[in-house]
Amino acid sequence: MTAAMADCWVGIDTGGTFTDVVLVDRGTGAYHFRKVPSDPTDPAGAILRGLDEILADAHVAGARVAFVGLGTTLATNAVLECKTGRAAMLTTAGFTDLLELARQRRPHLYNLDVGKPRLPIAPDHRVAVHERLDETGAVVTPLDEPALIAALAALPDAHSFSAFAICFLHAYRNPAHERRAAELLRAALPTALVCLSSEVNPEFREYERFATTTVNAALLPVMDRYLARFADGVAQRGIAAPPYVIQSNGGLVSPATLRRLPINTFFSGPAGGVVGAVDVACASGVDDIITIDIGGTSTDVCLVRGGRPARTHQRDMGGLPVRTASIDLHTIGAGGGSLAWVDPGGLPKVGPESAGASPGPACYGRGGDRPTVTDANVVLGRLNPIALLGGRMQIDAAAAETAIARHIGNPLGTSVIHAAAGILQIANVGITGAVRVISVERGEDPRDCALFAFGGGGPLHAAEVADSMGMRRVIVPPHPGLMSAVGLLAADIRADFGLTCLTDATEPGWPAAAAALSNLLARAHTWAEDERLDLTKLRIDRLLELRYRGQSSELRISLPDDGSDPLAHAVATFHADHRRRFGYAMSERPVEIVTARLTAVAARPAPPPEPGNADRIDPVLQIRPVWFSSTGFVPTPIHLRKAISRDDRIAGPAIIEQMDTTTVVPPGWTAIVDAANNLSLSREAV
Repeated sequence: MTAAMADCWVGIDTGGTFTDVVLVDRGTGAYHFRKVPSDPTDPAGAILRGLDEILADAHVAGARVAFVGLGTTLATNAVLECKTGRAAMLTTAGFTDLLELARQRRPHLYNLDVGKPRLPIAPDHRVAVHERLDETGAVVTPLDEPALIAALAALPDAHSFSAFAICFLHAYRNPAHERRAAELLRAALPTALVCLSSEVNPEFREYERFATTTVNAALLPVMDRYLARFADGVAQRGIAAPPYVIQSNGGLVSPATLRRLPINTFFSGPAGGVVGAVDVACASGVDDIITIDIGGTSTDVCLVRGGRPARTHQRDMGGLPVRTASIDLHTIGAGGGSLAWVDPGGLPKVGPESAGASPGPACYGRGGDRPTVTDANVVLGRLNPIALLGGRMQIDAAAAETAIARHIGNPLGTSVIHAAAGILQIANVGITGAVRVISVERGEDPRDCALFAFGGGGPLHAAEVADSMGMRRVIVPPHPGLMSAVGLLAADIRADFGLTCLTDATEPGWPAAAAALSNLLARAHTWAEDERLDLTKLRIDRLLELRYRGQSSELRISLPDDGSDPLAHAVATFHADHRRRFGYAMSERPVEIVTARLTAVAARPAPPPEPGNADRIDPVLQIRPVWFSSTGFVPTPIHLRKAISRDDRIAGPAIIEQMDTTTVVPPGWTAIVDAANNLSLSREAV
């Protein structure tokens, strides 16, 4: 088999309920899709089973596969479910309690009962190390090596720890003490996995740096086994090309890199969905979108302006601040599997607890007896009451009715239909609130954007959410239930680097910032060599984070590549952005450069477009009663998506079914197929 014949790409996105797999033959442009149940007890096994099934479906041998990309939520779930590895911490003497002290802020000002987050490393698993650097990185107290060796020897069951985090004060300025401590640690415990704060997050603000590094350490044993099994499993199937994993920044990287930095996989799968959504929307000539990804357990939303997703370098994870470059997704616990319940005060609620993959919603017939959003959609006629996934998943509509009656209808003294409608409306209100958070609450007008709906549940709810936000257009891609897997095919290889420099934004202060950028460029080149990338084809973007002196937060400014003065550009842009975002600028006040950042991107070829619908059969499958908030139950045509052509115009009310999702077209909305084979829903003017 020659390299030229290795022309197939595979994308795999594994979530809490399903693992989605897509294969494209780049020679013929043919796509193949598969959904398999996820297995929380063996997540890597579910991935490899999905890979086996898609290869069998497409009649493709492993030797023909030139690319395998994976999106995963394992790290996120491990932290949220407290299923991380056993880890210990080495830190500067006097700072072993820093994780408890945190920022001394209550997450909710008037709620005194909010519990503290579970810390990844227990207090008695932290080793005080006698060493000290000042804020410039100068040595105040040399590293006491004999004391460190003795402390490790005194650590109870030291060999039982799978990983260690080394977090010294001001190590972002001078990593020498951390590196030497790592040498001593590895000599004493050769099998231990070790991570340094100066490598994981070389930025100031000790609490955030320590929290990020300890979370990374706790994930090392979990993700190391998982990623190793994934990479080995791919190779065992005759696939010569090394696999990639998508990071939370929307870029691909090798499993070997992520085995050192597993925190970069937080929101991995959802990030792939956003990347795919941007690619599909731009092909349709739409640059401003709000993505809405509704899966089995959660809803993820993201604002995209000018084809660029919003980004952040810090996310809350299990109550802890984790610094890692990420697409700025806002997540709520509302998905198809979200459980509906009645609180002690008699108010109906939806989520955040989910039925998950097992037992799943009551209608799946796998033993679940509690009602979910999916059960409500079945009872209201929105989901096929017979079978889903192209007939492969049988639906027990009677079980859905029974669960809603027992847990919602009877306690509230209302009918099953009224209870199901309430579940649906509560879920839609929560999803609409998430869209408001990333748009209106950040000064953005969502009416300028199209709502891009994907995930198994996105098209079910999108039109009604758009209606609530005053948005007039919804885009549903050809395979929305597998969008995160499809997005893996469109992702580039990417890495983000940061380094605190803390200097004045003046000519005397610029050399420190320039040195930081040079340091980051060297790190980017080392990373590219490890990833076996062509340095000449690497795209480099440089950024600075600036603030007015005395402020506690920064704005991120891109630096020009046209040879103009980077410092003057950064300061002028900072003043302008500050005025745009906050309504004022203080041009007379000194400006500080806080952190230098650099992004390295190796572009990959674009995947071929998905082919249009070829079936010329009657698109209307049947007429069945479907519930809408404005009409109640009305006879509604049920369309088969693969039979809809670009000549068809579908006026609501209508339901459009396909293997991986169902699209609801409410009264007052119209659906057509656009030039990129997306469903484009538009709302009539009111």
